[in-house]
Amino acid sequence: MIDAGDTAWMLMATGLVLFMTPGLAFFYAGMVRSKNVLGMLMQNFFAMGLLAIVWVLIGFSLAFGNAGDGGWIGNFDFAWMRQIGAEVGPEWFGLSIPFVLFCAYQMTFAIITPALITGATADRMKFKAYAIFIAVWLVVVYAPVAHWVFAGGWLAKLGALDFAGGAVVHINAGAAALAVIIVLGKRKGWPREGMHPHSLPLTMLGTGILWFGWFGFNAGSALHADGVAAQALMNTFLAASAGMLGWLLVERIKDGKPTTLGAASGAVAGLVAITPCAGFVGGMSPILIGFAAGVLCVLAIGLKFRFKYDDSLDVIGVHLVGGIVGALLLGFFADSKVNKIVVNEGVFLGGGFKLLWFQFVASAVTFAFSFVLSFAIAKVIDKFVGLRVSSEDEDEGLDYSQHAETAYSFGNTGSMDRLS
Repeated sequence: MIDAGDTAWMLMATGLVLFMTPGLAFFYAGMVRSKNVLGMLMQNFFAMGLLAIVWVLIGFSLAFGNAGDGGWIGNFDFAWMRQIGAEVGPEWFGLSIPFVLFCAYQMTFAIITPALITGATADRMKFKAYAIFIAVWLVVVYAPVAHWVFAGGWLAKLGALDFAGGAVVHINAGAAALAVIIVLGKRKGWPREGMHPHSLPLTMLGTGILWFGWFGFNAGSALHADGVAAQALMNTFLAASAGMLGWLLVERIKDGKPTTLGAASGAVAGLVAITPCAGFVGGMSPILIGFAAGVLCVLAIGLKFRFKYDDSLDVIGVHLVGGIVGALLLGFFADSKVNKIVVNEGVFLGGGFKLLWFQFVASAVTFAFSFVLSFAIAKVIDKFVGLRVSSEDEDEGLDYSQHAETAYSFGNTGSMDRLS
């Protein structure tokens, strides 16, 4: 039976998660140089246009078709929006909301996950190549991993837990980001030249939108307006706060001053880490999880200088590392009193190491699968289309070279010429 309260909550949660993608756009756009602002905004906003269509054509069906099979990928039962309507849908899902709303909610996840990759490839990826990559990636990488976890696939059957996307979203996108930037190469001048954020106020605005939207991301994953959703909401808030404090503490110790960029990054690190845990833990554990993520992620971003990979806006340091931290710490803190879905409790709850092993397997397999396939997709695109803009276009900036516009125009120049 469709429940009006659950439906109303999930309508709002769907809007909240979609709002995260513009938030991500501003979060990233503030950190790039001024000549690349529109390029970053466009990549993220464009994801909402392209990936929504790909999702309803085939992505949702591959992710959620044949749900509960314990397998590797779905089928074509729901392709082209077949059998997706206002009823509750197949029995396995156990929904109390219209099936079409569940499809829409999951669509917002499928949009923001590939969009996360844009932070690593900032300043140098062709828009055409980006468009092809995210469309193929959604079908070939995201949909199978979503099936493994969210649709009762083999990882779910194994016993791994992922409440809202630690593996499906963050480890998946982080591994893909690492693969793509290896193919793409470093920005011109990195790391010799300083490439400082051009507008931290934009980044702080984006952080606020992400934090707000994340309540729909995590609490909405309960799929009901119930106690699990309420616990997930509180956990989300506490982990973000603790992540911010952990990151700033390390900054203060290392560099002498806490920064606004550090506050924003730490909050996001905490949000990332609590995502797989949100509906499975309680008490003080979200504070410990968020704080650990803040500390470990700020240390992890330094790895790019040691290993010489140019992760422009620290997607690997925050999302990949944060996702792994959250997935593994769930193996310590999972509590069946919070959610009856928890069969194997965490180490600290007396459940032994069984769940921790399942979490490790899920994290490792997701990383390996996403990295290998993302690398292959990027190499094919690079061969036939070209992944990177020319040296001249990179100097000019993506705003003008890819979109014939400028973000900051004083007078009748740039995109204004087309209106004269």
